[in-house]
Amino acid sequence: MFFVNVQAAIYENHKWLLIKRSEQEEHAAGQLALVGGTVDQELRAEKTLEATLKREVDEEIGIEIDNLRYVNSSSFTTDSGEAVINVVFLCERRSGIPYMKSVDEVDAILWQSTEEILRNPNIPLYLKKDITEARKLIKEEKVI
Repeated sequence: MFFVNVQAAIYENHKWLLIKRSEQEEHAAGQLALVGGTVDQELRAEKTLEATLKREVDEEIGIEIDNLRYVNSSSFTTDSGEAVINVVFLCERRSGIPYMKSVDEVDAILWQSTEEILRNPNIPLYLKKDITEARKLIKEEKVI
């Protein structure tokens, strides 16, 4: 069985919103990441992935998002051995100013350019791939 995780690639003013995961987190503690979280098994809703992502973003950094567009999906195993399917959405901030609303999950909020992310040796390869794919989607949308 897989857990399903969703993440928000939020792009604004030529920068991506990243969080530094709390040192208390079970998986990837202290790493830079996109904001997001796991779908609750008891959640029964239309557009389950989108509803989960909106809830997680609000719970962790206190903003509302909209215009969610699928970027990509991947699978991985957590540090504790759990299988996860991860789905990334390109999103826009609808309202609010990001802040560390959930200090149990978020140690910092950063805005970084694509170039800063790709050059940073401490950012995991999977995050660099997610940002690269989301950037392609932005470029395609601007052409249309």
